[in-house]
Amino acid sequence: MRKKVKIGLLGLGTVGSGVYRILTEGNTILTQKAGMDLEVDRILVRNLDRKRRVDVESDLLTTDPEMILNNPDISIVVEVLGGEEPARTYIEKALRAGKQVVTANKEVIAKHGVELLKMAREEGVDLFFEASVAGGIPILRPLQESLAGEDVEAVYGIVNGTTNYMLTAMDKQGLDFAEVLADAQERGYAEADPTADIAGHDAARKLAILASIAFNTRVPLDKVYCTGIEKITAADIAGAAELGYVIKLLAIARRVKGGIEARVHPALVPQEHPLAAVDGVYNAVVVQGWAVGTLMFYGAGAGQMPTGSAVVGDVIAAAKNIASGVQGKARVGFAPGAPVVPLEEVETRYYLRLRVVPEPGVLGVVTHLCSREGVELVSLDIKNWGQDSANLIIRTQLVREGAFQRVLKTLKEEPRIYAVESYIRIEGEE
Repeated sequence: MRKKVKIGLLGLGTVGSGVYRILTEGNTILTQKAGMDLEVDRILVRNLDRKRRVDVESDLLTTDPEMILNNPDISIVVEVLGGEEPARTYIEKALRAGKQVVTANKEVIAKHGVELLKMAREEGVDLFFEASVAGGIPILRPLQESLAGEDVEAVYGIVNGTTNYMLTAMDKQGLDFAEVLADAQERGYAEADPTADIAGHDAARKLAILASIAFNTRVPLDKVYCTGIEKITAADIAGAAELGYVIKLLAIARRVKGGIEARVHPALVPQEHPLAAVDGVYNAVVVQGWAVGTLMFYGAGAGQMPTGSAVVGDVIAAAKNIASGVQGKARVGFAPGAPVVPLEEVETRYYLRLRVVPEPGVLGVVTHLCSREGVELVSLDIKNWGQDSANLIIRTQLVREGAFQRVLKTLKEEPRIYAVESYIRIEGEE
């Protein structure tokens, strides 16, 4: 008789509904791939009477997590609740109960991945988390398996669909930040409280996981520099376009002298760069390797079905390990290793917009203050020269972050400079 593996699903929200649909509607092909029947045995929900996104038999639903976590018939637990708790506790209980665990939870993996992976090895089971980064885009398993022989030099890209949708709308439609945020919330791309997305926290969690896998070392979440898109204005978007750039929220990790740099922030990207064409809610991750060169993984970074697809891919991997009797044999990254380089030592190029006194001498003041800290300029353009003020648009050569911040402090104190209107890093230039 063909073997059957029973699955307990923790959560039936957006992603959980996608997982359920794929597991039930694609049952035949999934059985062939897994080598055994996959059966959803129980689903944890908060409210039994709530209207669902999918039709589910009522006897599958429960509000008691122990009906899944302590059920000896369930071999695979799928966590798609989101948030740190109670998800982390449920994952830990499932692992301690000897169950294979699949999760899409970037917050839990970014903060507690090291302990949970260690726990899985101790219990002789597996913890899968492909869907925790970039939704439906397969990136973690390719880094662990297909690129296992590669010396990865850098991994970076667009890993948050909400902010990418907003920046795209600001660029294509000329809208300001408040307008595009309201639009994103109305369309369901942004949460009622959008802080995790627009402040860069979501992207930082994903980068901590991505970098840990890519460099086979632990990159702690609290070492990832993070700033969001809240201060990006329509003027920034227009100024970037005039210079041949688009603005994207990038997650960047690179192997550099002294360790790993890991940072999330808005950046000007040249219009001819592949990431510049990644619009809307789509994501893209670029991997640069010593032997393979440059690869780009592109696709839907979130959503019911794309993320559900990544989750079910892990379910099939978990089922195959059960069928082969090789649970708990995988060795995933997150090992102690190279330190994360302090932001002050990172080198980037900068775009800087100043509002200054409309006097010829102010140009000399700005160039002198920059050169005093060793900050070399690529260009300095004057815009909107008027009776009361003028705008200076500056681009720098590669500059160490610490030196640039010292220049910035001096510029803010100079009386002939009314305001530092904007400063944004530039990425993607040779």
